[in-house]
Amino acid sequence: MAERVLELDRVTMQFGGVVAVDSLSMRVDRGEIVALIGPNGAGKTTAFNCITGVYTPTSGQVRYLGNLIISNRPQGRMKELYAGSDKAFPAETVVNTPDRITKMGIARTFQNIRLFKTQTVFENVLIATHLHKTSNLFTAAFRLNYREEQQMRRHALEMLEVVGLADLKDEKATSLPYGKQRRLEIARALATKPQLLLLDEPAAGMNPQETDDLGRFITGIKNQFGLTVFLIEHHMDLVMDISDRVYVIDFGKLIAHGVPEEVQDNPDVITAYLGVEEE
Repeated sequence: MAERVLELDRVTMQFGGVVAVDSLSMRVDRGEIVALIGPNGAGKTTAFNCITGVYTPTSGQVRYLGNLIISNRPQGRMKELYAGSDKAFPAETVVNTPDRITKMGIARTFQNIRLFKTQTVFENVLIATHLHKTSNLFTAAFRLNYREEQQMRRHALEMLEVVGLADLKDEKATSLPYGKQRRLEIARALATKPQLLLLDEPAAGMNPQETDDLGRFITGIKNQFGLTVFLIEHHMDLVMDISDRVYVIDFGKLIAHGVPEEVQDNPDVITAYLGVEEE
């Protein structure tokens, strides 16, 4: 049986009276590329935010490598407002911040590129390597952390070489073309040494050739680093080409799950996401 890297158990995220994610359960196994698709506003990025600690879900649980990292139940006024479809609430509350979750081995990119605009390409990646630093103010002040600092710099440069940006390391991050900024964001995520990589619409804004190249790149880094990949994507060709399994949500609810061929032919998916032909 494959090792379960990520598991969502009846995760619900409600904002006021609006249920953005409704009792969502899914899993991602070791070494897979799993896609989460659905129409705009379906709740895909909200689900990612619940996994990575940006949001604490209103109800439900998230497990990573078998460990409970997020767990919550409706509290306060939300007990009265709760409109989720599942009323079987977890008994315990577990909250982790995004930095703690990243340190556990979950890294992500964002739908809207979030680079450090005033920093160079190299500095953007170097900052990420500090997540695992062991030095403190004393060792830094007396340069006792020299070896660790040099190791972090080498690691940052290695990640830039992996994504093909080493020759641009001294350029301002925002001076890069859009596609290369996407790769820089992935390099920064890789610099945190993740086991699970979450990609939020990595092909957004790319032309067909760039999208094909990205598909090969994602598969390549997955194999090179032994990663498990969970991605949100609207480019259906990319999803169908590289995904082992696909989850589809609409209005926050899971409507289909399976291998790409099954999902592609699912009538609910065609109606909700791919559209239907007019008679």
